[in-house]
Amino acid sequence: MSHCVWLYHRFPLSFREVEELMLQRGVIVSYETIRRWCAKFGQASANGLRRRRPRPGDKWHPDEVFIKVSGELKYLWRAVDQDGNVLDILVQNRRDKAAARRFFRRLMKKTGAVPRVVVTDRLRSYGAAHREVMPCVQHRQSKYLNNRVENSHQPTRQRERAMKGFRSVGGAQRFLSAFSGISPHFRPRRHQMTAHNYRAEMTIRFAIWEQITGAVGLATTI
Repeated sequence: MSHCVWLYHRFPLSFREVEELMLQRGVIVSYETIRRWCAKFGQASANGLRRRRPRPGDKWHPDEVFIKVSGELKYLWRAVDQDGNVLDILVQNRRDKAAARRFFRRLMKKTGAVPRVVVTDRLRSYGAAHREVMPCVQHRQSKYLNNRVENSHQPTRQRERAMKGFRSVGGAQRFLSAFSGISPHFRPRRHQMTAHNYRAEMTIRFAIWEQITGAVGLATTI
């Protein structure tokens, strides 16, 4: 079970592709079973990983991108700290002041913290919501300062293409909430590490994953 959840959230694969990979390993499981496993255990695994992370940094980078849900444009709001750790995601219909205010309040409630500085692009909704929700927090606006969170959107885009879009707002919220907790765990900054250090880091991360999911002795390579 845990291996199927890992494959689905780590790589841009469909349920049928995960089924085929498991069949190559001699494990017979239907794609519908994999879908149910991911729906049932994905969020619980993501929550377990988040509880093991250190407290979020004091510099937050919120951003929003459009996604298609049943052919309609929606907005995926995401925030990361200065280390690239995903703080929260939220799928909303708009990107106005009310949407930004809701996202800021949700962020502070979920993290239980108030940042030292918030870095956003030049969308005016951020400024209006910031003045209302966290007026004592420093706010920097620039289209050049938010590369940290913009890079964080890339795995979501890969997954969106593999899934050929999302079918409902609730389904997108549930999947992306789990995905944003599991996927970064298996994506260390490979370009900043030697091959030896990368293998050592991944060994540690797979050991943590097995502890979270209760799995023992699973293979760690495809």
